[in-house]
Amino acid sequence: MKKTSLIFFILFGLFTSCDYPSQNKKTVVAETPIGYNLTAPDEIYVLPKALQEVSGIIEIDSTNIACIQDEREIVFIYDLNKSRIVTQMNYGYSGDYEGIARVGTTLYILRSDGEITEILNYDSEKFKRSVYTTGIPLKDNEGICYDERNNRLLITPKETPGKDSGNKDKRFIYGFDLISKTLITAPVFSIDLSVIESFALENNIKVPMKEKKKGKKKEPDIKFLISDIAIHPITGRLFMLSSVDKLLVALNMNNEIEYMERLNPGLFNQPEGITFMKNGDMYISNEGKKKPPTLLRFKYKPSEGELSN
Repeated sequence: MKKTSLIFFILFGLFTSCDYPSQNKKTVVAETPIGYNLTAPDEIYVLPKALQEVSGIIEIDSTNIACIQDEREIVFIYDLNKSRIVTQMNYGYSGDYEGIARVGTTLYILRSDGEITEILNYDSEKFKRSVYTTGIPLKDNEGICYDERNNRLLITPKETPGKDSGNKDKRFIYGFDLISKTLITAPVFSIDLSVIESFALENNIKVPMKEKKKGKKKEPDIKFLISDIAIHPITGRLFMLSSVDKLLVALNMNNEIEYMERLNPGLFNQPEGITFMKNGDMYISNEGKKKPPTLLRFKYKPSEGELSN
């Protein structure tokens, strides 16, 4: 499919057992931007119909992105230079596949029930397929990425803890150890909704607000159901997408929020996938609903302060 210009797209949109790090309740505004202008993509790719429900993406190399869609265990290799699918690898299984990660020549495909498919030597005819049951206690697992520093996969469910759990306002990220191929007992990150809401208020981020009750101030109405995650290859920040809120949030590895931005629904109609190139360029994919599926490229342009951190 051909690339469209930003102007065309906007006009189209108008019509159509380890403890996780403690999270400090006192939020601090990041001194520098994260290096992206999320209001102006450098490229917009309109994806083919086969990727109408693209649910996860991962960088393969400087010109290719691997995509997964949520109906069958099929990996599509999308060539950015040619603006089309150049390879399609069908492993023959149906299911609700939501995320994809890469470790060298191995792909990891996440199913919503927490099952992980490992494809060794995915680019070879002699690939080997294995399946692991993670045992993540929550359902609707959607986000997955490779944490190279700790040699683990990070996985996040959209299902929220029950009201009686004492954790209903927390969002967890789990770790899957790639040596033992087992789930790390406790979540490795915990994000408290109150911290997200405080950060939004303190930084004047225009998030949805609850109806004002008599005698009370308006409060943020943030669900923060994580649709995908990715670790920045240069800064090491963990980026998280919440499609339902149209939010992009960046954590440092101490579990502290460093950046948050509300995404323009005209560009991000349903942001479900995120990945980075080695040079820091960021790609975000949108499932197609009333609009076609898209892949947006944002060139990494760090400030001097960002580079010195």
